[in-house]
Amino acid sequence: MDLNIVWFILITVLFAGFFLLEGFDYGVGFLSPFITEDAVERRLLLHTIAPVWDGNEVWMITAGGAMFAAFPHVYATLFSAFYLPLFLLLMALILRGAGIELRNRSACEHWHSFWDWAVSFGSALPAFLWGVTVANLCVGLEINANMIYIGKMLDLISIYTIVGGLAFLFVFAFHGAAFLLLRLQHSPLEERVAAVGCKTGLMAILSFAAFLALTAVHTTILSMRVAPLLLIGAAVVFIVGYAAFTRGRPVPAFAFSSTAIILTTVGVFTALFPNLMISSMNPAYNLTIYNAASSPYTLTIMTIAAGCLVPVVLIYQGWTYWVFRKRITLHDVEH
Repeated sequence: MDLNIVWFILITVLFAGFFLLEGFDYGVGFLSPFITEDAVERRLLLHTIAPVWDGNEVWMITAGGAMFAAFPHVYATLFSAFYLPLFLLLMALILRGAGIELRNRSACEHWHSFWDWAVSFGSALPAFLWGVTVANLCVGLEINANMIYIGKMLDLISIYTIVGGLAFLFVFAFHGAAFLLLRLQHSPLEERVAAVGCKTGLMAILSFAAFLALTAVHTTILSMRVAPLLLIGAAVVFIVGYAAFTRGRPVPAFAFSSTAIILTTVGVFTALFPNLMISSMNPAYNLTIYNAASSPYTLTIMTIAAGCLVPVVLIYQGWTYWVFRKRITLHDVEH
């Protein structure tokens, strides 16, 4: 198989894994202040993601590194166009990480409150910004013949991209709620998580439906190949997961929300193929897996390295989830 296509597939898989795993981290962090009543309950919620949240972020770092190595022109143009959103995203992730690690360093109630809201904000903002970024990639950017973004920062903001951001935020919030019901046991939080999950799930369905409708109006990606089937399938699967959630069945709810996130990611990349970034100025200026790629020699070396290292990372992360598979109770954080 063409190595350019191999790396396109690998980057798709890495982003799908990132959105799947980091998605519930975002959801749990975002919902934490809204479904807890005291510091102990908030500590309980953060304990559900404490063993895995930093490992989940590795998927984003790996995806970015893979893009830098395989498609350096895309990496350069993407970071040039989205330097402010990506800077804000990075600052939010640092704030979230600091909140998770520092909130228990003091017994002060105000200290806890500050870091709890920092975790919530640091989870919600990246989720929203990822949606804005994906929406912009779907609609296209002002990229010239030299692969340089010449638009303004405000050009990245529109009704369409805001709806995309909200869709990602609410989908991840519901995904996080389903994850919490899998991890919590004999906790008074479960009823509140279920109630909030029903609300965020409904908002996710409405915002994702609006995103698909606007995508059909503002872009051409839904007219390409199997992408419409994947994206519509993602919506249907998510609705099935929501129905399972409302019936008190968190296992199928989480499984279906996970499937919907994967289908959405694969659908977007499939719609873009063979492009990675679309130019709204001229289709000839699109950044593709060929004109934006590294040399064949570089791709060959990177393929060998990825073939050796990626399985090790997958095995290690799978082992981590297995070790920390036990459900958590209030007793676990009170003592």
